[in-house]
Amino acid sequence: MPAEVDPVKPAGMVPEEFKFEPKSKGILTPRKKKPKELAVITECCTGCAGSPACVEYCPVEDCMFWVPDEDSPPFGRIQVDPILCIGCKKCISKGPDGCFLDGCPWDAIVMVDTVEVEKEVGVMPI
Repeated sequence: MPAEVDPVKPAGMVPEEFKFEPKSKGILTPRKKKPKELAVITECCTGCAGSPACVEYCPVEDCMFWVPDEDSPPFGRIQVDPILCIGCKKCISKGPDGCFLDGCPWDAIVMVDTVEVEKEVGVMPI
């Protein structure tokens, strides 16, 4: 039986059943244009022991979410849904001239050109 689709909430690339709490909270409107860069979580992500700092800074509903480590529960990491990401950079810790900002305390989030992300996930709509 297919999952019900919320007509208000924009559909992401990752199905809802694979998105676990904690998840980002915020705007429900779909992005209006494709951002130049998207947030990508690196292998440095520790998941902050289930209380990830980055998720709190993301302004888009369900864009950032917990993915459990099947081999090592209760551990896991954070992922970003590339279709929902607006490229705002609020989740990263690097500011201008390399200064440290709020966001990921492990510097495990990088901004990657959307074209490069699309090489991995396929061409995304807006």
